Amino acid sequence: MSFGLIIIGDEILHGGRIDRHFAFFKQALEQRGLQLAWVQYLPDERPLLVRKLAQSFAEGLPVFVTGGIGGTPDDHTRQAAAEALGLPIERHAEAAALIEGVSLQRGDALDSEAHQIRLRMADFPQGSALVPNPYNRIAGFAIREHYFLPGFPVMAHPMAEWVLDTLYPQLHHQARRSQRGVRLYGLPESAITELMEQIEQQHAGIRTFSLPTLAAEGERYCILFGLKAEGADACAKLPVVWADTLAALADLGAEIGEEQAV
Repeated sequence: MSFGLIIIGDEILHGGRIDRHFAFFKQALEQRGLQLAWVQYLPDERPLLVRKLAQSFAEGLPVFVTGGIGGTPDDHTRQAAAEALGLPIERHAEAAALIEGVSLQRGDALDSEAHQIRLRMADFPQGSALVPNPYNRIAGFAIREHYFLPGFPVMAHPMAEWVLDTLYPQLHHQARRSQRGVRLYGLPESAITELMEQIEQQHAGIRTFSLPTLAAEGERYCILFGLKAEGADACAKLPVVWADTLAALADLGAEIGEEQAV
């Protein structure tokens, strides 16, 4: 099964903060036999967020969304999600109770300005469920298989693992995947394009990939080439298809290096 990932934040787009989400989500999904289908980086601009979230909701893929769910004026994700779904914003009673506990622990009275601002983070699109936050108990929310998490990795990452392990355990390691890769020397990509097309036409479930490198001074131009198989049948026939592919590459004049982890 595949998941989408939306990373929201001007600070990431403008270089003020280095993104730590993409690598984490990719690894977390792969460890469970799942995969990342796509990733989008979006600014804190409500009209754009509304359009992109509406498109994502319509596609029906489960999606993680990080960032923009705080209580300050530059946080637009909660409101954009509600608008994209045509739903009102409402205060979630359980989320509000958790925030009350946080405020009292910090010494803020429940009628204080600090608590009232903090309570904004309990306002979600109507019908949302909670995503628990073990770091500070201020929850994220889930609606239509979209999981809205804080932008801070220390919070978002354990929350995402909770989603995967609590809501999707039945999907872990359901799809078999396998891949093989090798470095090729002495051929341009144009020389292997027809072979790649033939492989994908003849073998369902097997895809090819080709990643050329731009040679630095003193280095040779090469292509990281390989095959990816998905599904039991495709994985079972991959060794034979790979052997045939290597033979075909040799016939084309490729110098084949050692196999590569891909």
